[in-house]
Amino acid sequence: MARLLGVNIPDNKRIEIALTYIFGVGKLTSSKILSQANIDKNTLTKELKNSELERIREIIGKNYKVEGDLKILTAQNIKRLKEINSYRGSRHIKKLPVRGQRTKTNARTKRGRRICVGSGKKKVEKT
Repeated sequence: MARLLGVNIPDNKRIEIALTYIFGVGKLTSSKILSQANIDKNTLTKELKNSELERIREIIGKNYKVEGDLKILTAQNIKRLKEINSYRGSRHIKKLPVRGQRTKTNARTKRGRRICVGSGKKKVEKT
């Protein structure tokens, strides 16, 4: 199993798809990386030589923010939004959807599981 930037890349997949296992590298980015490294995107990962893996590693290291660096950058951006008290920052603080989605229904991922209480009417005992 090949290892790039601290991530194990599957051997039996095409290199174009295998590079997407790295956080911050999608299909478009992986095809750009492979064209810069002059590697056929249909090659299986296990067929790559060490020199080709080294070229990929070098290109990603120079030109792209991936894995830990990208996660740190994202966290810093969210922290900045919270500090300047922007609307998006306040939504992050309240743990609500940030990008304008409705919250009356369909916000279960952010809001968590809610328990329905019922109509709120108290039942009157008959005497």
